[in-house]
Amino acid sequence: MSAAERLDPRRWAAHLLVGAGVLVLVAPFYFTFVFATHARSEIFASPPPLWFGTQFGANLALLLERLPFWQNLGWSLYVAAMTTVLNLVLCSMAGFAFAVYEFRFKRGLFAFVVGSMMLPSFLNMIPSFMVMDLLGWIDQPRALYVPGAAGALGIFLMRQYIGSAIPRDLIDAARMDGCGEFRIYRSVVLPLTGPALGTLGLITFISSWNNFVGPLVVMRSVEHYTVPLALRSMQSPNNTEWGALMAGSAIAMLPLLVAFVFSARRLVAGLTAGAVRG
Repeated sequence: MSAAERLDPRRWAAHLLVGAGVLVLVAPFYFTFVFATHARSEIFASPPPLWFGTQFGANLALLLERLPFWQNLGWSLYVAAMTTVLNLVLCSMAGFAFAVYEFRFKRGLFAFVVGSMMLPSFLNMIPSFMVMDLLGWIDQPRALYVPGAAGALGIFLMRQYIGSAIPRDLIDAARMDGCGEFRIYRSVVLPLTGPALGTLGLITFISSWNNFVGPLVVMRSVEHYTVPLALRSMQSPNNTEWGALMAGSAIAMLPLLVAFVFSARRLVAGLTAGAVRG
C-alpha cells in the first residue's frame, strides 16, 4: 500500500465509520457485563459505572436465590440443541429432495414453504397452544422444539445451496457407482454443505435460545422456564434487582458467543475448502 493510499481521507473516513458502528454494536454487550458486577444503586448512579465492579458474586447469589437459574439454563441448552439438530437433519433432507428430485406438486409445495415465511409468527400462537394442549405437551420441552423442527427458512436455504453448489453430475456418478439415495445424501451431499449447515445451525440456535413467546405460551412452572422467560419473571414494577438480572443476562450470552465462534470457524473453513476445490 502506497503512502498516498494510507493518507487518503476517504479511507480514514471509512475506517472511522466502521469503528463507530462497531462501538454501537458492542456497547450493549459490554455494559451488560459491566452492570453484572455492580449493585443496583451503582447501576443507576450518575454517571453510571464504565468499568467492572466487585459485586458479581453477590448478584449471582441473589439470582440463584430468586430463580433455579442453572436448571433454566440447562432447559435452554437442551431445547436449543434439539431444535438445531432437528433443523439441520430435516431441513437438509427436505432441501436435498427439492433440489434433486422431480415429483408431483413440487413447485406448489416449495411455493407453500416459501410463502409460510411471509406469515407473522404470532398468528400461530393460539393454534400452537391448542395442538400442544391436545397432545398433553403443555409445560414439556418437546412443545418448544418439535414445532420448530423444520423451519421454512432452513428448507429454502438448503435447497438453494444444494441446487447451486453441488453438481448434478456428481450425484449421477454416485448412482452409477451403486449408491442408494440416502447414501448419496449422507456421503456425497452433506460433506459439501458445510457452509450452509454452519449458517443454518447458527441462525437456528440463536433463534431458539432467544425465543420468548414460545415458552411464555406453553410453559407453566418456573423450573421449566427457558432463560429469557426466567429472567423476565424477575422484573417487577418496583423491585427489580438489576444487578442480578444483568448477571443472568451475561451468563446467558456465553453459549451464544461460543456457538458463534464455533460456527464462524466452520463456515470460513468450508468456504475456503470450496474455493480450493474450485
